[in-house]
Amino acid sequence: MKKILVVDDEEVLCEILRYNLKSANYQVDIAYSAEDAFSKLKNFYDLILLDVMMDGITGFKFAELIRDDYGINVPIIFITSKDSEKDKLTGFGLGADDYITKPFSVKEVIARVRAVIHRTEKFKLSESEPEVQKLIKDKERKRKEEKVARLVKIAGLQVDYDTKTATIDKEPITMTKKEFEILYMLTAEPKKVFPRQIILENVWKNEAFVIDRTVDVHIARLRKKLLKYGNCIINKSGFGYSFNPDEIK
Repeated sequence: MKKILVVDDEEVLCEILRYNLKSANYQVDIAYSAEDAFSKLKNFYDLILLDVMMDGITGFKFAELIRDDYGINVPIIFITSKDSEKDKLTGFGLGADDYITKPFSVKEVIARVRAVIHRTEKFKLSESEPEVQKLIKDKERKRKEEKVARLVKIAGLQVDYDTKTATIDKEPITMTKKEFEILYMLTAEPKKVFPRQIILENVWKNEAFVIDRTVDVHIARLRKKLLKYGNCIINKSGFGYSFNPDEIK
């Protein structure tokens, strides 16, 4: 019996797919997030049905990671409401074998699943392949380490990326979303210098009408809110900003 992994954060949709795929004689596992799906990769799968828009790691990023970092070539069919030509090209560029847009016909999904499985070799990862097993364990360890790094602690300053909160000696700091993102960016890599343009690209992304001076204004406000830790935000003239814990006074 062919085995399929469905990765989608919509529980109702997962159950619909599970029921219908089982009725079509497929064995089905469910993961409600990409993070959950990583833990299931040690199993045998003939195909992954993968949603794109999920909290945390997106479907596109998950596909990129298992292709590039894990070296896993299990067939992937994206199922998503993102139906622009750019989105489809992104999906196929990541090695997708098919792309189905929501809403969809269950019969169509089953037909496409059957077609992809028929034309691709079965992905198999077993205990007899210790090198691949070790690779997965190493990647899992690395991901856990990266998750820990999302909580930054520098003396009495704590910046928690997952909860989007920052505290000084356990007292919360009131700040805007942009100020928080700048603070996390600087404190996550202490002493690294970030040019204004890099800060703009990472914090403001594709927002229009944003200039370098915008970064300076936000930094000035942030310094005041950080009290004694404000001295740690250093302006490297001509280069950019960094957070230097050695400046705590």
